[in-house]
Amino acid sequence: MDWLLISIGLFTGFLIGLTGIGGGAMISLILLFLIKIPANATVGTALLFAAITKFAAVRIYHNQKLIDWTVVSIMWIGSLSASVVTIIWLSSLSTTVKDISSIKQIIAGAILVAIMSLFLQPTIQILSERRFIGSGPELMWSRIFLTIMAGAALGMLVTLTSVGLGALGLIILTQLYPTRMTPPSLVATNLAHAIPLALFAGSGHIFLGNVNFSTLFSLLLGSILGATLGALLASAIPHPSLRTILSATLWIFGLPLWWSILPST
Repeated sequence: MDWLLISIGLFTGFLIGLTGIGGGAMISLILLFLIKIPANATVGTALLFAAITKFAAVRIYHNQKLIDWTVVSIMWIGSLSASVVTIIWLSSLSTTVKDISSIKQIIAGAILVAIMSLFLQPTIQILSERRFIGSGPELMWSRIFLTIMAGAALGMLVTLTSVGLGALGLIILTQLYPTRMTPPSLVATNLAHAIPLALFAGSGHIFLGNVNFSTLFSLLLGSILGATLGALLASAIPHPSLRTILSATLWIFGLPLWWSILPST
């Protein structure tokens, strides 16, 4: 099982480094279906996995000067604040409530939203360019406000489910900043924003006892190498093809997860 987890970590880390998306959803599905750990432990383990894996890729993107740290800082205002509030709320729940199927339903719903965002990302980018093309890349107050609010929504969802940090974060940046950043910069900026949020939320789940450390360690043995390779190859492999493959894979696993948690009639 350790070698299986290392291989899974290598593959998922490669996708994260290459596209900046898919890590939370893929690992959450694997932990729920294949490893079969509890839903609450899935969230905490997946968050810490994402934080450490993405750090390996961000180092390379930072050296290539692709990260827009101004936009990252604005998103942190909303996402980190929302993560704190969500962790406090989770800590107030009883152990019984944390383990009920509603947590799985939230995870499944977040996965399906993330999948749809992957499919719609090219269309959303075209619509964004038409909407903002005349306003240029500068930071307006309306964009700053929307960025904070979108970051807050993302912070709450990610802290609850570990899902959407990559895919939905990329959608947010594409929608708000289509003329400010190139596609590689969008990926790099999205990854940079994700690390503190995933680490912060994951640390909260450590406090709540929601992390399987043995599983996490095995996954990281493969993912750090995979993320490094993915970031180095990011400019050589067409992202649309990878996005389609990743979306299809998530659909294959995500739909059975959704049906498995629906109440029986």
